[in-house]
Amino acid sequence: MGCFVSTPKDTGGRRRPGNIGEVAVFVPGLRIPKPVDFTESLGDHLGKSLVERLSALRTRIVVMAGQEAPTITRTRRRSATQHGGSTLGDLLQALEDYLPVLLGLVKDGSPLQHKVQFTWINQEDESEEMGMYSGWYEVLSVLHLMATLSLSQANLLLLPRTGSDGYLPKVTEESRRSAIDILLKAAGYLDCAVKHVLPQLPPELRRDLPVDLAEGVLRALCLQALGQGVDIQLGLAIDSTKATLAVKRRLACEMVKYWQQAQDNITNLALANGWGEKHRFYVKWKYIEAKAGAYYYHGLILDEGNTEKSHGMAVSALQAADEYLKESKRACEAFNTAVPISRTPPLWGTMKYLSEKIPKDTSSKVRINRDLYTYEKIMETAPTLPDFALALKPDEYQLPEVDSSWNHENVNKGHIGNNKD
Repeated sequence: MGCFVSTPKDTGGRRRPGNIGEVAVFVPGLRIPKPVDFTESLGDHLGKSLVERLSALRTRIVVMAGQEAPTITRTRRRSATQHGGSTLGDLLQALEDYLPVLLGLVKDGSPLQHKVQFTWINQEDESEEMGMYSGWYEVLSVLHLMATLSLSQANLLLLPRTGSDGYLPKVTEESRRSAIDILLKAAGYLDCAVKHVLPQLPPELRRDLPVDLAEGVLRALCLQALGQGVDIQLGLAIDSTKATLAVKRRLACEMVKYWQQAQDNITNLALANGWGEKHRFYVKWKYIEAKAGAYYYHGLILDEGNTEKSHGMAVSALQAADEYLKESKRACEAFNTAVPISRTPPLWGTMKYLSEKIPKDTSSKVRINRDLYTYEKIMETAPTLPDFALALKPDEYQLPEVDSSWNHENVNKGHIGNNKD
């Protein structure tokens, strides 16, 4: 049980775009499923109609993912986010249709879960592809792909577009609120994968999982989705006349915690092969960027104090914000130049506001005759950020019920043995 096949190097199956265009939300490279012969594996144990249904549902995903992967990873200003003819939506629906039927293989610990070898092409792992005789590996791969597609949908929604008024490109409030919903949905898929699917895999299989599906990567992607959701909330608060400085500081500090936790989860993982390195660069960039916003708002609140000490702490916080802003620009450049190369869309929302306000407010708060601090001195004297509980949570996604077609299935268990070793 648990035999797996790993292909160590690229042999042509892994398709990597050289340029993925504009990135507002990091979307990992799509893991693509390879064809499976269900008839050979299950023909002696299941009825013909159920075997054919499994085969048809999965083949549809194999074809769609194979055709669309190169275009999905390139951000195109197209109708992919519209209801109806959405490529992303169609593939997501195909996965949702497949999952209840697939879950019949693992229901109640069925030995059928070890009869089929499921193989997927990796993106962040050193091995080009990974095949396992495990139905739960297939469920995990499906949830990961569902999350990846949702992140891609959110990315498309958050790319600025020129409105009918012809003014500068912007992201509408409707798109921003829709993106938050989709990010929480992606986080829900990943949270379910970590809490309810990974524990179903025996330790030896968990150790052999590709890094794309490692618990740290799944947790990091979940935290990234939540962090970007808070980023959008902060942008909406900045645009609101009712949001107080305290509200903005809290959101900015929460965002730092999400990105810090995301970074902690991937620090010791062997992320490689372009996508993995790019993933690491992205988390580092967003973590630094979040700290710039948090120190800025913390500095503004400290500056409201009437004491010399609070003013001094405010200056230190604002200087730290300015240094982190400069550092974030360098981190952004490192992310964009990492292969596959990318571009940052025109600034909007939180970072457009902070990029203008941080340098301006820092220079106005720092007295002309104040000693110039080195970067190290600024970071040493920067006040500690307040610690807030994280408010934004993933959607509570639950695996669907096993499809009713399994209720009428007489599984022939007489010839079921372990998979080949």
